[in-house]
Amino acid sequence: MPRPLPVARQVLLLQVLVVVVLVVASIALAAYDARRDTRTEATDKAVAVARSVADSPAVAAAVGSIDPSSSLQPYAERVRVDTDVDFVTIMAPDRTRFTHPDPANIGKPFIGDLGDAPQGRTFTQEYAGTLGPSVRAVVPAVPVGGGDPVAYVAVGIRVSSIEQRLRSDLVVIGIAATVVLVVGLAGAWLVSRRLRRQTHGMGELEMTRMYEYYNAVLHAVREGLLLVDPDGCVQLVNDEARRLLDLPDDVDGRRLDDLGLPPGLVEAALGRTAESDDLYVMGDRVLVVSSSPAAWDGRDVGAVVSLRDHTELRSVTGELDVVRGLTDSLRAQTHEAANRLHTVVSLVEMGRPEQAVAFATEELEVTQRLADDVVEAVGDPVVAALLLGKSAEARERGVELDVDGELPETTASGRDLVTVLGNLVDNAFDAVADAAVRRVRVRLGDDAAGRAVVRVDDSGPGLGDDEAAHVLERGWTTKAEGRGVGLALVGQTARRHGGDVVIERSDLGGAAFTVTLGGTP
Repeated sequence: MPRPLPVARQVLLLQVLVVVVLVVASIALAAYDARRDTRTEATDKAVAVARSVADSPAVAAAVGSIDPSSSLQPYAERVRVDTDVDFVTIMAPDRTRFTHPDPANIGKPFIGDLGDAPQGRTFTQEYAGTLGPSVRAVVPAVPVGGGDPVAYVAVGIRVSSIEQRLRSDLVVIGIAATVVLVVGLAGAWLVSRRLRRQTHGMGELEMTRMYEYYNAVLHAVREGLLLVDPDGCVQLVNDEARRLLDLPDDVDGRRLDDLGLPPGLVEAALGRTAESDDLYVMGDRVLVVSSSPAAWDGRDVGAVVSLRDHTELRSVTGELDVVRGLTDSLRAQTHEAANRLHTVVSLVEMGRPEQAVAFATEELEVTQRLADDVVEAVGDPVVAALLLGKSAEARERGVELDVDGELPETTASGRDLVTVLGNLVDNAFDAVADAAVRRVRVRLGDDAAGRAVVRVDDSGPGLGDDEAAHVLERGWTTKAEGRGVGLALVGQTARRHGGDVVIERSDLGGAAFTVTLGGTP
């Protein structure tokens, strides 16, 4: 199947056809107008000359003389030469010629019509006389006081002279038309060349198929796609991207940084380097974003941004991190229990059974007391297990962990509580890692409205005012390996349950995070 003509070539052919038709039509109209104007001009000129001669007193005086031709013939010839007409004929009322360019025709009758000239009016016509076809005007010469015409003056311009002038005008028209044609063809070629670059030499069927497939793919893919131009304006966005980013209907053409998107996401989309699988928190969603600059023939045409919803995956990953933490804590406790068991066995072997029993009893009481305190404070077994694991981790890291209070029933699930407590406690452990006094305090309770409240204080360096205002936004710019999004996930969980996160200075010297979750179920 032959490839269809490119759109640019089709447009070029159409433009050439239009330009040629317009130029030909313009030439025809100009030639017709020039022919009409030339004849009208010749007629007006003949009338003007004839009236001037008829109004001359010398003509009226000469007509009444014995030999009118002797004075009128030289006069008529001078007028004919000076006005560039072909003949000036002065005749008697009976049509006898007094003057003629050919002296042999003097005295002969005038050939042609007089029309309404005998009634004192000017008469014009195109007639073939002794000099050939001509445009002529006949004007009566009347006495000064009025009365019947004493003579008639006929002035004519041959049609061949008129056609010669018309040919001169047509040469000018032809030159102008040629210039217009050349300019029009050059303009059509330039437009076609630009259109060919913009359409990449494709035909209309190819462009139609490309658009249809392109549109179908954009709406069929499960990933969000966002295309921006080099100026940072949105040029295309599919349905999934609208949903994930909560974009308005009039997003096309608007600047990306005017849509209320995370600054990190905007910076990545407008950057000149490719970014792969970056993690951003957007409202209640965790998005994995990849961005890549787009180029065509070495020219920057913008950027392509793809988005995937990893909210559920991120939650499961958070729980997996908690389980791994518990596993590490259990491994540490196993190692510690093995050491204690070896101590008990050694005391028995040394013949000191009373000290062995006392040591074992004391360790058992401490462990049981900690477990009882945690389980009593937290009704959810998953959260209790989390805090037990964090207690073991705290001992291993040399951190004093204080858990107090009672967590009421709440609409938040165990998964959400694990997300909040796990991330806040881990963040507190990291904050006190280099502190002189390593202390973390967890307080569980409720507020006046019956909503669950989780407060975590630490003795770390604390947060400045600017850091406190933006600490929950760090997830917007954190990479996909999962570091740094914990606090953003805490804020997301609190908002999802109608609560909030308050960050302030702790009486321990560091930061205090107070998270309010939903009320009782």
